[in-house]
Amino acid sequence: MPLLLLVALWLTMPTQAGAVFLSGARHEYQRYNNCGPATLGMALSYWGSSLNQYQIAPVLKPNKNDKNVSPEELAAFARKQGFGVHLGVAGDLNLLKRLLAGGFPVIIETWFVTPDHGGMGHYRLLVGYNDSQGHFNAFDSYYGPKVTLAYGEVDRLWQVFNRTYLVVYPPSRKGQAAALLGSRINERTELQMALELAQRETQANPNNAFAWFNLGSTLLRLGRAPEAARAYDQSRRIAPDRTLDPRRPANALNNWPWRMLWYQFGPYEAYFKTGRYLEVVTLANDVLGRVDDHEESYYWRGLARKALGNLEAARADFQAALRYRPGYLEAAMALQALRARGSR
Repeated sequence: MPLLLLVALWLTMPTQAGAVFLSGARHEYQRYNNCGPATLGMALSYWGSSLNQYQIAPVLKPNKNDKNVSPEELAAFARKQGFGVHLGVAGDLNLLKRLLAGGFPVIIETWFVTPDHGGMGHYRLLVGYNDSQGHFNAFDSYYGPKVTLAYGEVDRLWQVFNRTYLVVYPPSRKGQAAALLGSRINERTELQMALELAQRETQANPNNAFAWFNLGSTLLRLGRAPEAARAYDQSRRIAPDRTLDPRRPANALNNWPWRMLWYQFGPYEAYFKTGRYLEVVTLANDVLGRVDDHEESYYWRGLARKALGNLEAARADFQAALRYRPGYLEAAMALQALRARGSR
């Protein structure tokens, strides 16, 4: 949008308040593994949508036991409903507060620990903050609509997912969203911010496994796969805070929290692109040995097996990926390419 309009919007915005609470969103408790659809439904409800997890989940996760609905899938669904979307990384607490003060709830992807199930990924919808008390207000599909999250704890748990955030809004609010996001509206600019943040954090604390993981994920998106693979290697060498992984299986393969690759697949891609196919197979075997319906692990194992010449096993993996997610385009294309080679 024109620069002068952005400046005008910025200058007319009120000074950010010390406390904000956005009313109007509808809270919804999740059904099994429905964190993503439920949280997206809550965010859309703020803008008047009646959609809830019972309409969203069948589209995003035809396999009811699907362990992960990615931020990209949430964003794509919202766009199909006519909403504007900004899916970003390397967010910070000031950005979250600025968006909230501007009238925009924010979905964040964080790590989450329960006494019964241990550590896992989890979405939350932030609807407010209070500087004097040092917390955000959140609609949590697991714990309810009155959750408060201390600023420091939010950042610690958010870092595990490269501080990923998702803002949805009606087209009529595009200009205001752009003004609040500033230069972050440009994906390349935000990736550069993510790179610089991860580099600072790895230098400040070389034993921060998640900082190294985030460095790998950002380098990968910037097209620097060899460097990404090395960053993931460094992350794997470091034992992260075990309070984030309290029910860790004794035979877990990596130092990462044992569910890490349920949600983030950068190591698969980085190792595949650098020819480390056996490692991709080993990582995927570890995931699939614990949960047998993880479509992304089937897909990446299939690619690695194909590269290793095991075409029949690759075909079976691509078919399994499509069985659990029939709309998995990459798996469908990989299977079609195999069939074109006559490996029926």
